[in-house]
Amino acid sequence: MILDRFRIPGRVAVVTGAGRGIGAASAVALAQAGADVVISARTEEQLRDVAAEVEAAGRRALVVPADLSEPGAAEALAQRAVADFGRLDVVVNNVGGALPRAFLDTGRRHLENAFQFNVGIAHELTRAAVPYLLEPGGAVVNISSAMGRVSGRGYLAYGTAKAALAHYTRLAARDLAPRIRVNAIAVGSVATSALDIVMTDDVLRTQMEQGTPLRRIGEPEDVAAAVLFLASPAGGYLTGKVLEVDGGLDQPNLDLGLPDL
Repeated sequence: MILDRFRIPGRVAVVTGAGRGIGAASAVALAQAGADVVISARTEEQLRDVAAEVEAAGRRALVVPADLSEPGAAEALAQRAVADFGRLDVVVNNVGGALPRAFLDTGRRHLENAFQFNVGIAHELTRAAVPYLLEPGGAVVNISSAMGRVSGRGYLAYGTAKAALAHYTRLAARDLAPRIRVNAIAVGSVATSALDIVMTDDVLRTQMEQGTPLRRIGEPEDVAAAVLFLASPAGGYLTGKVLEVDGGLDQPNLDLGLPDL
């Protein structure tokens, strides 16, 4: 039965940035498909409700508070997953982000920080997980952004870093094939707390909705469904791909109130 290909019973997944939004929805989706899930965010408080939802799906949840920007934190997270659950099959690199900034306000430090937060952490966790992912033949899913493909004023650092993450995905997929699959999702506007920081009023939200062919802002579950597809046997013949889950977004048209330069 084709639906069985979306099932991942007995597998173990690590999801970063799992306290809310896309990360939380992805953790729950993987659990509902049969996986035990290691959920990580900066604080334990962020993860309690997500852990309860994973357990309500009949699977085990391991809460690991961690600041993955700290040296050794990503490696420790992978090791903790294997120590507690005995295996590791799926890594979802969801940590990322950067606030919009005007061009002349974007210095070298902002670019470096955006790259480290969006690409460096993903690489560190993937690299740490590879020895464990090799044995079952695992999957890595990186959460990139439509801003890595389209242009939008104020997104120089963020868009550049997400474009790098998309190409990192292609390169890592070649290096790790055929035993580990590596794919990414280029996410459009999704209703999360991170979007609320940018969508400061109803006018901006309406602009985003009208600039999206499907005329709506995505939900975290829209992305979580794609994560499950790429992590499961249903996506077993895909590697090195960037799946666009963006409502058909071609070019954002937002006035964020930033200066011309």
